[in-house]
Amino acid sequence: MHPNTEQNILTAQAKAVDEQPKNTKEFIETLIHNPNDSFSVIDAKNFKIILVNRAFLNAHNVEEREVIGRPCYEISHHRSRPCEPPEHTCPLSETLRTGDPSSAVHIHYDKEGRKKYFEIKTSPIRDEKGEIHQVIHISHDITEYKKAVEALRESEDRYKRLISSVTDYIYTVTVQDGRPVATSHGPGCVAVTGYTSEEYGADPFLWYRMVYEEDRQAVLKQAEHALTGTNVTPLEHRIIHKDGTIRWVRNTPVVRKNEKEEVISYDGLISDITERKQLETHFLQAQKMETVGRLAGGVAHDFNNHLTVITGHCDLALLELHEKDPFRSHMEEIKRAADRAANLTRQLLAFSRRQVIQPKVINLNNLILNIDKMLRRIIGEDIELLTLLKTDLESVEVDPGQFEQILVNLAVNARDAMPKGGKLLIETANVELDEVYARSHVSVTPGRYVMFSMSDTGMGMTAEVREQIFEPFFTTKEKGKGTGLGLSMVYGIVKQSKGNIWVYSEPGKGTAFKIYLPWVDMPLEEVKEKRIEKELHRGSETVLVVEDQEEVRRVAVEILRRQGYNVLEASQGDEALLICEQHERPIHLMVTDVVMPRMSGPELAGRLALLHPEMKVLYMSGYTENAIVHHGVLDEGVNYIQKPFEMHGLGRMVQEVLNK
Repeated sequence: MHPNTEQNILTAQAKAVDEQPKNTKEFIETLIHNPNDSFSVIDAKNFKIILVNRAFLNAHNVEEREVIGRPCYEISHHRSRPCEPPEHTCPLSETLRTGDPSSAVHIHYDKEGRKKYFEIKTSPIRDEKGEIHQVIHISHDITEYKKAVEALRESEDRYKRLISSVTDYIYTVTVQDGRPVATSHGPGCVAVTGYTSEEYGADPFLWYRMVYEEDRQAVLKQAEHALTGTNVTPLEHRIIHKDGTIRWVRNTPVVRKNEKEEVISYDGLISDITERKQLETHFLQAQKMETVGRLAGGVAHDFNNHLTVITGHCDLALLELHEKDPFRSHMEEIKRAADRAANLTRQLLAFSRRQVIQPKVINLNNLILNIDKMLRRIIGEDIELLTLLKTDLESVEVDPGQFEQILVNLAVNARDAMPKGGKLLIETANVELDEVYARSHVSVTPGRYVMFSMSDTGMGMTAEVREQIFEPFFTTKEKGKGTGLGLSMVYGIVKQSKGNIWVYSEPGKGTAFKIYLPWVDMPLEEVKEKRIEKELHRGSETVLVVEDQEEVRRVAVEILRRQGYNVLEASQGDEALLICEQHERPIHLMVTDVVMPRMSGPELAGRLALLHPEMKVLYMSGYTENAIVHHGVLDEGVNYIQKPFEMHGLGRMVQEVLNK
């Protein structure tokens, strides 16, 4: 209320009692010039307005002729009758009822619809008989004040809502003489740490004990810097949540100093960054796996050429050695070692996603049921195998043989984790991975997937082991019990099939591998079993062998000649073109390396097709990122043999292509 309002009312009352009505009127007229308060005199019998000042007219946005003689309730409240409680409280009515001054705050809308607030004071004017015949009505425009109050209240409400919604932990440390003397904890402490501010207050050392032991020195160092006000920087460290889980937090202190540049307190903001750190870890792990994969693929490619030579010459030597020859056992041992090395290179190629695959549209349930008996033999009788397969499972596009390798490797891994027996559960389901899941899982694209899961009740793994489980040559098994390539091969096959694999495990709580493969809306394809024959194939056709690696070329030529073929050989494309131009008879088949200097195998095949249209082509390679294989998938209609190959394998493939 305006400071002059109360004095105006008292003065008006004194004048009304002590002076004659004409003098009262003269006094009232002097108030008309008061610019601060809206002033009016109202007839007590009919509520009609007798007198108003300019402030009244301005406040109500009206002219004097519009209000004099009209009831006040029409002007001030836009009503057709006097205000009566409890419907509407009016100080004028209250004064007439009690005979005493009254006050209230009213909301008024002017002719333009603008909302205004008025603080109203009313006081009676009595005649010579002591009866109320007029009422002084003074109102003060408090619209701006009310708006300021409402704005402040809204601001406070927003602040409260903001604080209540903040999941970060805000704290304040009061400092005196360079030492902490008090600490207050905001409501976010529960969301971040699980502990309430009351629990912190009851235990001054709770925060210190909650910090992960290996990070405590760094946290103490940050607190020392905050107390001295020097080198204060954010710190990321681990804490042990009340529920026992390890969380990552970012602690950001802000120092406050007095005029003497002494630290008087510092405020801190602690944010839970566990999800971000997990994403960083996954991303770095993915980068590391990609780098190791490229290295492994390159090594496997170069090594395959050497293994082709070793394996081929072993096969040729064994043809010359009779069963009782003392050197035969040595040669067989060399051959077995070469086969084991070849298997290692295949696993490395699978991990690096450089193994040639021939994907087919299949139903995983059918594949699991077909391999069920073999899995039971692998895991043994003391482990119970359970299956929970979704009946309406969608189709996926994978290499059936490769996915069987996934099943076998995961089953072997589970068996080794349950030396005293247990349960192994295989599940399939249709799932949809949304944006939320994708944000927390590196390399995942939102969409519809087929989920395959294999979980065991074994010993489980620590977090450190989980982070390395897919790396080549990493193993927790005893020396000589494993190569450490089984799970890395699983990882590579899944990735090459455009899928993702995640492992969930804790010590003593078992392990679950979950694989997500994108589902495809295509008809199922028939999966035929490959027949493995050991008989040496023989033929009489003319075969051209083109290979820039001399040792590999020599062994391939020798193998095919031993099988009866008429063999021509060339070390590069230009030489092969010259041979074909000079050779007048048909050339039935060309066996060529894919990647060669100056001219690739596919380019050579295209040029020779004009000279010898009858010639068929069989490509051989130890590397998959080339002109006939894209992302490990063989181009349709291409004949291909992977290095290293055996004598029987090369002969079988040559005969198969010739018979097409």
